[in-house]
Amino acid sequence: MDDQSFLARRLDRAAAPLAIGDVLVLMALLTVGTLSHRPAEFLASNPTYLLGVWAPFLIGWVLLAPLVGAYSAGAVETAKSSVPLVVRSWIPAAAVGFALRAFVFRGGVAPTFVAVILVTGAVALGGWRAVYFRLR
Repeated sequence: MDDQSFLARRLDRAAAPLAIGDVLVLMALLTVGTLSHRPAEFLASNPTYLLGVWAPFLIGWVLLAPLVGAYSAGAVETAKSSVPLVVRSWIPAAAVGFALRAFVFRGGVAPTFVAVILVTGAVALGGWRAVYFRLR
């Protein structure tokens, strides 16, 4: 019988670079999206605005990505195993982000926004991981 807890099996220390990269990619994606709707001057005069944009999705990511396996031993083996894990992790994490955005943080959850964030998030996270394994 395995003595490791469920969460211990889902977290591999070797996945730390993936975790850092995932968070940076999500922050960059959300920042670019915000800049497409708000001028840079607005963000410069409202320095905490981006925190409210990032928070719901980063909370969802931190809560669900480890549970789904984004940082498991399988995630650090190859792009072939890592990319599907990060995409599978993004879907429920984004769902939590949408719920938090709708009920706790500012911002709407229009169907177009949901579709764009789901697709661009999956492409950005999967793409970053594919590049990571190619350069490793």
